[in-house]
Amino acid sequence: MDFKKEFDLIIVGGGAAGMMAAITAAREKKSVLLLEKLSQIGSKLKATGGGRCNLTNTLTNEEFMNKFGRNGRFMQDALKEFDHNALMRFFKEIGVETHAPDGFRVFPTSHSSQTIISALLEEMQRVGVEILTSQKVEKLLHKNTQIIGVKTADNIFYSNSVIVATGGLGYPTLGAEGDGHNMAIELGHKVTKLHPAMMPLHVKERWVENCRADTIPKVEVRVDMKKHSKIKATGDLIFTKNGIRGPVVLDIARELTPLLDKYGEVPILLNLAKGMNEEQITKHLRDEVLKKPHATIFELINTILPAPLSAEISILAGIDKELTYGKVSGAQRAKLIELLAWTPLTVTGHDGFKMAMITRGGVELKEIDPKTMQSRLLKGLYFCGEVMNLDGPCGGYNLQWSFSSGFLAAKFNKNT
Repeated sequence: MDFKKEFDLIIVGGGAAGMMAAITAAREKKSVLLLEKLSQIGSKLKATGGGRCNLTNTLTNEEFMNKFGRNGRFMQDALKEFDHNALMRFFKEIGVETHAPDGFRVFPTSHSSQTIISALLEEMQRVGVEILTSQKVEKLLHKNTQIIGVKTADNIFYSNSVIVATGGLGYPTLGAEGDGHNMAIELGHKVTKLHPAMMPLHVKERWVENCRADTIPKVEVRVDMKKHSKIKATGDLIFTKNGIRGPVVLDIARELTPLLDKYGEVPILLNLAKGMNEEQITKHLRDEVLKKPHATIFELINTILPAPLSAEISILAGIDKELTYGKVSGAQRAKLIELLAWTPLTVTGHDGFKMAMITRGGVELKEIDPKTMQSRLLKGLYFCGEVMNLDGPCGGYNLQWSFSSGFLAAKFNKNT
């Protein structure tokens, strides 16, 4: 016989958004059931930021929304109710101190995601959230245009309010299977095309595998396509055996994966010279020659780049790296300076959702009320977090959005 029980609110998914929603609703004295299909809650949260858990950042709400592109305005009400200051206060209330060591990214002072998960779990237990793990929701139940509950493999649970906080498709080993997207489609919602985002990229050029030893700081990456030339990002970059990774790559990958689907490959340009333009690079090299007149081309490039990359850049420029600056033709110097300012690469692919931290795409935002996170199609159905068509770059953006949307969905839940 099915075990049947009624709740004021049922939450599907035990990640950041789901846990925040559960706590918020339970603090309002609502009976709350949190269903998580894995054996423990917060699995993806545990992996966030390499386990250090970059919770949010210190940008103003306006700046924060801008980083999400054209869909960013959707977040306005959620951020007004629960921004980074509110999030830091919330964690302080439940015993977690936070700080922004670089003035921008906010972490727990322990720099451990387990601190966050333990505190959230403790608070859920304190306010009486009923948590059931290893419970995969198979179907959302509704009568006409009203949600009435959920069905798992073993049970049916009833509620007039259900929040879907299942996340996206990234990290399938941590339970991501697109459950929420499938549920939304079954109930008549549109889901945009889904792309993996925030992950390493593969490139066509083979020389990159010779440059794996070093992290290159302050690299600007931009798309070398006229129609998409505004796409760019800046940050640390690391070359790999078959491509590129690092914070700047994670940031720009969310823009490139849809282009890869469309075009097959995407040409990009890298400024490897710490942000210097061609004029500044020319001056830098001449200043170095004045200091060391007999310095080789390799030694001069090495004042800007690590040794393996210096060697590869000289090969790309067609210059014998042992020549001095004065022995190199004007055309070769121009080529070298151009390469230092903008090194071309061709992005050809990626490892799919198995290496993706987040998902680009999701439930269509036009079908969700931004003031409450409630579905415009079904009363009592709410969405929060990554399951929706909203994703941001690295730096605490996506976690803050999960917490803010989870808070809003629970706070203005009026169907009980």
